[in-house]
Amino acid sequence: MKILIVDDQRLMREGLAALIGLEPGMEVVGTAVDGRDAYSKAMEWRPDVVLMDIRMPGMDGIEGTQLILKHLPETKILILTTFDDAELILRVLEQGVHGYLLKDMPSEAIVSALHSVYNGGTVLQSDITAMLMNELKKLSAPHMDTPHFLSMDEPSRLGELTEREKEILVLLGQGYNNREIAGELVITEGTAKNHVSNLIAKLGLRDRTQAALYAVRHHTYIS
Repeated sequence: MKILIVDDQRLMREGLAALIGLEPGMEVVGTAVDGRDAYSKAMEWRPDVVLMDIRMPGMDGIEGTQLILKHLPETKILILTTFDDAELILRVLEQGVHGYLLKDMPSEAIVSALHSVYNGGTVLQSDITAMLMNELKKLSAPHMDTPHFLSMDEPSRLGELTEREKEILVLLGQGYNNREIAGELVITEGTAKNHVSNLIAKLGLRDRTQAALYAVRHHTYIS
């Protein structure tokens, strides 16, 4: 797994690089100081996962993420930041990032998250999920500008899903990757992947990250 680390603080960049570089099967191909630098180096080194800070001088992590995913859509983006603002989290998740962690997480949790997003999972801390639930309730108000894939009329689309697809949607909301879904439901990984693709298409979503957010938002509607 090739990893690019993006942070404006030198100590954080070097510390993470040293930590992750000790893990078997992981290689830190380089570091970057802001979103523009991250995009440039991602184009050069083609990392599998980018560990991205958000607030940085110059181009921030949100803009950097947009550029990277536009030109390297197979790259996974894992946000690692000190900011736990719900609106900010929703903004980056809408860009298609694959996880959001706070920097006070234990090192083993960061390593585990890297493995998870690399294998197709979505990573959200439990307290981040709880915060999003509260924020998404606020977004239900008619005067709020709710993201289209989280709007209140969307649950009607759940009727188009099979019972198996609903089961898988719940697991996506819990951050499961295809292999973990297959193990949980005793199906093949290929079958799990097909179900995920089908439910994303039926719900009119862009990717599994949006599906995970959709599951969090509409969990009470999923039987």
